Amino acid sequence: MDKTLLLNPSDYVGVTFWIISAAMVAATFFFWVERDRAVGKWKTSLTVAAMVTGIAAIHYFYMREVWVGTNASPTVFRYVDWLLTVPLQIVEFYLILAAMTAVATGLFWRLLVASLVMLIAGYLGEVNAENSSTLWICFVIGMAGWLYILYEIFAGEASKINASQGTEAGQRAFNALRMIVTVGWAIYPLGYLWGYAGGGDAAALNIIYNLADFVNKIAFGVVIWAAATSDSASKSAS
Repeated sequence: MDKTLLLNPSDYVGVTFWIISAAMVAATFFFWVERDRAVGKWKTSLTVAAMVTGIAAIHYFYMREVWVGTNASPTVFRYVDWLLTVPLQIVEFYLILAAMTAVATGLFWRLLVASLVMLIAGYLGEVNAENSSTLWICFVIGMAGWLYILYEIFAGEASKINASQGTEAGQRAFNALRMIVTVGWAIYPLGYLWGYAGGGDAAALNIIYNLADFVNKIAFGVVIWAAATSDSASKSAS
């Protein structure tokens, strides 16, 4: 057997890949089963939450093999994961808002395009990390996409809809989700900076990215689950 494919107990980065692989599978099962406790619009939201963690679990199985086998960053697998799961998280925002009132599809597309700008710029920067200029220009472009999303959910149309039209459960979910997008998503650029500044540190980069995925994908889904079950319980009581 090729020993390079076995997890070394001192390989702390590899350990985080294994932990998060299992956590994503568990979260997917949990969100899917809990759909039965939700009503109406919340079933769709929990389905999307399960899709996010399910897609992430599949990619983490591949990413952990790349790391353990080569000690190289699984950049392509990671960005394929993000290119699927981040737009689905944008869908979650739109679903919550659409459940409150009629929402122009333009809002969804603006958020989607901003998320794609953020991700594509990050990918181009990381795969061209040997070129310092490209690395940091792409970082700035990616940050601009993230900052636009923050503007939209804190001061733009999305924020205004939530403030004026939202139900108690919907507002609670929206406010929690935008805090995750603010605080949780901030972990990614910190990983980018730590991983590539001063010559690069692949171990630090992957530990930080893994932590960010754990927080942002699983916690994101838990927020949806909490709102779904509380809203369903209040309707049953009434």
